[in-house]
Amino acid sequence: MTINNSNVTTKKLRHLLRNTTSHWVGNGFPVRSLFTYSEIGPQISPFLLFDYAGPANFPPTEKRLGVGEHPHRGFETVTIVYDGEVEHRDSSGGGGKIGPGDVQWMTAASGIVHEEFHGQDYARKGGPFEMVQLWINLPSQYKMSQPRYQSIVNSQIPVAPLPGDHGAVRVIAGEFNGIKGPAQTFSPIQVWDMRTASGQTVDLKLTAGHSAVLAVLKGSVSIIDTGSIGEAEVAIFDQQGDHIRFKSEQDTTALLLSGQPLGEPIVGSGPFVMNTADEIRQAKMDYLSGKMGQLVS
Repeated sequence: MTINNSNVTTKKLRHLLRNTTSHWVGNGFPVRSLFTYSEIGPQISPFLLFDYAGPANFPPTEKRLGVGEHPHRGFETVTIVYDGEVEHRDSSGGGGKIGPGDVQWMTAASGIVHEEFHGQDYARKGGPFEMVQLWINLPSQYKMSQPRYQSIVNSQIPVAPLPGDHGAVRVIAGEFNGIKGPAQTFSPIQVWDMRTASGQTVDLKLTAGHSAVLAVLKGSVSIIDTGSIGEAEVAIFDQQGDHIRFKSEQDTTALLLSGQPLGEPIVGSGPFVMNTADEIRQAKMDYLSGKMGQLVS
């Protein structure tokens, strides 16, 4: 929510991260990883990874572009589409197509096999492509729970105005000014997709002790008394304090991520994130033996 109370404690900027180097995930996703748990896991918990795909333009094609069958265990993947289309299917029976404004929230949990490709209609037409994929850790007690799939279309995501017509917030998960997002989560998480107007100052009330990440996708903002954050840059804040304050230097699209740190060991290897090395070894064996299921043609 937005506040104007002098008796608040500001979350201080701890890291400013940028990555100008992209890599391909499969043949359909040109990705910049803006943060990963291997570098700053405890500070961003329960978030693990932020991949920013695009902005890019794909020419029309009949080829199937994307990433083929692969497993996950121990966490959730959240895909937010700004341009283009993604088609997904997984071994739990989940799947579908998501387009601009839509969100795919896949809980791998005990294990899932899935694939992600450009939507066939989009591929034939080509055009702009931009999306974000987050990895969100699961508390240890839920890592071996049943996988599930949430398809959240744009019309299901409520939009909350920032006071003074300074912008708007699409509430994907958590709550903003009493408006709740549709995503079901396993721990307290806020995922706000924000549009802020140039020249406006925004105060966001968060929870003391929770992580806080501001990722700018388009435009730029200045953190009060700190510095500017531009496109494809991420600000990581201290968990102490209960709000952040910034000014939009341009019309800006940004994601605000906040959540209760899990305070548990993070041990990962490729597509698996667990709490111990033994659990990782077991995940690999379970996948190779087919216990995570398979995609049905």
